[in-house]
This record gives sequence, structure tokens and C-alpha cells, in this order.
Amino acid sequence: MKTLVTFVVLCGLQLGAQDMKSCPMHKEQSGHQADVEKHGDEAMGFPHDKTTHHFRLLPDGGAIEVTLNDTKDVDDLQAIRMHLKHITTMFSNGDFSVPMFVHGEVPPGTTEMKDRRADITYAFEELPTGGIVRITTANRDALNAVHDFLNFQITDHHTGDTTQP
Repeated sequence: MKTLVTFVVLCGLQLGAQDMKSCPMHKEQSGHQADVEKHGDEAMGFPHDKTTHHFRLLPDGGAIEVTLNDTKDVDDLQAIRMHLKHITTMFSNGDFSVPMFVHGEVPPGTTEMKDRRADITYAFEELPTGGIVRITTANRDALNAVHDFLNFQITDHHTGDTTQP
């Protein structure tokens, strides 16, 4: 987030009232966002713009929530649930290759989450319009890693979710 803020501030100072899209640093950040969205669509099996994502920090862990924007979209509802079940299994096994592919980097917290996978529980729950992966732990180091991971998701996906438990 600090990098994005720096880009915006520098572009704004350089360009004044001009279109910030002409700023090369803004273009670089926009390119990253386009890559995240493209890779996310490929990895998830449904288009991000037909869904709403939330990453929630909770006192005992957190949650990854995906819901439909159009409640009648049965095909994407199935795809959301299948993807989140798959993520639950992968994360439980210490496999974080999907977020690495989506973001083009190793998200903060993933190394610790992998190392402490015995201390973390992942559970999928269906929601009427999607699903949720609930992440819980009683281990303080694992909790910090989960929060680091979810904070990164909030920032990189621009969800606007709170970054505090």
C-alpha cells in the first residue's frame, strides 16, 4: 500500500491537474493490478468482476469470502464453491501456489503459514451466494502470519476491507 500511495503522491505532484494515467509509475501499478485480475480469473475459474471478495482479519485468524454479484448466476456460484474448497485443501497442505501465481510474488505470511500448518485450521463454509474459507489458530506466530497474508490480499486486491482484527 505504501508503494501505491507513493506512486499516487509522486504522480500528483508531477502532473498537477493532468491525467495521472500519463505518469509512468501509475501505469506500472495499473499493470500490476491488471495482472492480478487476469491471473485471479485464471486461477479461480470465474471472473472477478462478477463477484465480491472480502478478506477479514479476526481475533482467532480470518476469512476469505467470495460472493456473487448476481444471485441468479448458478454457474459462477458452483465455480466459487469449487475454488474455495480447493483453496481450503491446498492451504491445509501448505500449498500457497495459487496466491503466488495470482500476485506474481510470495505473499507475506505464506512461508510461516506453511511452516505452522499444523497450528492452523482451514474450513470451507457455503454461503447462500458463495462461500467462505475460515482460518483459525491459537498460535500467536501463526495468527500474525495469517493477518500478514490477509492484509496483503486486502491491499493488493483493493477490497477496502479493514486491516485490523
